[in-house]
Amino acid sequence: MLVLKYLLMILGVGVFGSAAALVIYDIYLSAQLLRLLRREKTAEGEAANGAAFPQQPSRPVRWRLAWQLVIVAVVPLLLALSIVVIPDGLAGVRISQIWGARLGTLYPGVHIVAPLIDSVVLYDTREQVYTTSAIEPPKPGGDVLTVQAREGLNIGLAVSVRYRLDPQRLSYIHANLPQPVGDEVVAPTVATIYRQLAPNYVTREIFATKREELRTSAATAITARLGSDGIIVREVLLRDLKLPEEYAKGLEGLLLKEQENERLATDTEIKQKEVRIAELEAEAQKARQVKQAEAQAQVRVLQAKAESDAMQYTLPLKQKQIEQTKLEAQARKEATLQNAEAAAQAKVIDSKAEVERQKNLSEAEANRIRVTAAADSERMKFEAAVLKSNPMLIQKIIAERLSDKLQIMMVPVDGKNFFANDVFRSAFSGVPAGSASSDDGSNDPAATAMAAKAQKRSTRRP
Repeated sequence: MLVLKYLLMILGVGVFGSAAALVIYDIYLSAQLLRLLRREKTAEGEAANGAAFPQQPSRPVRWRLAWQLVIVAVVPLLLALSIVVIPDGLAGVRISQIWGARLGTLYPGVHIVAPLIDSVVLYDTREQVYTTSAIEPPKPGGDVLTVQAREGLNIGLAVSVRYRLDPQRLSYIHANLPQPVGDEVVAPTVATIYRQLAPNYVTREIFATKREELRTSAATAITARLGSDGIIVREVLLRDLKLPEEYAKGLEGLLLKEQENERLATDTEIKQKEVRIAELEAEAQKARQVKQAEAQAQVRVLQAKAESDAMQYTLPLKQKQIEQTKLEAQARKEATLQNAEAAAQAKVIDSKAEVERQKNLSEAEANRIRVTAAADSERMKFEAAVLKSNPMLIQKIIAERLSDKLQIMMVPVDGKNFFANDVFRSAFSGVPAGSASSDDGSNDPAATAMAAKAQKRSTRRP
């Protein structure tokens, strides 16, 4: 069909050219004829002035045939203009010079339209990608998308949006949306939605924990907003983020500290497992040593029995054993010399360690003496303050230190209202405790019992 359209156009143009060539040819012949007539008149000398020459050629121009050819040429041209071929990946909207955008979409293929009245505007219905960059692009013309987080920091977003025009709503898109749709509709919508959603998050959430949540919310809003305008959004991608330089450096340091903390926790866990493994290995080694000791004991018992049985066969070998003993003695002597040298070196090392230990002990003892002296000084100050406020304590302390068999009791000086005075008085004067009376002349059984107990104690101790 496309070949037919081109053939019709070529045919129409050719017929137009033929009509024009016919008219031009007739005019050319008339001009040549007029020129010959003028030359002939000049040669005869009869031309008196220019008015005597004929003004019209004898051969007329075939205007009627030319118009017929033009009419014939218009027919294939109109047929060619009425054929519209829409290629794959595109769709068309029929625009009428009278009614404007017509309803319905012209899909890929051949369509017939009214020539000179209807025209077709093609739209790309394949998927398109709108892309922004987080920083200034190296090539001019790229879009830079910058949003503000809750703290007011500027964050660059690298966003990609895959979209396509809805073929069923091309007439609405052509009549209502500015052109081109990608630059005039998609780009402002994407930037606006991201700038509306970004202030709901802090910078660290956008960078790490809630990046996918931000992308999902933005994709939902962009799909709904552009879908109402006949633009189908297939996917919204958030490729990269660009944080401010100062914030990026601080966040990098914080992440390094968190990684170091996690590494230390892992190392601690590994150390604990190594300790547990060492404990298990020690227990296994202990069990192996016990088993080996038992096995060696059994082997020795068997060896002793075997030696007892083989003693009768060992007499011829005694000489060889004596020689072997001599060689072993010589080897032991050499080994002893080597052990003595090693022991001497060990003693030198031990003496150095002992000197260091004595030095550390002397320093510790000096520190202890200083601390003890400070404590004794503080204690003496406290005792001086107590003795200053209670001078009678000196006598008590002296009496306590005279003998460990003395018992000291503090009593009031005046002895009033003290029930043990009569008891002590009767104890030391030889009067029975039951005959003692209080100051008001009444007998108290409790006082009598206490006095008897005190007299019993006084008879036991000097």
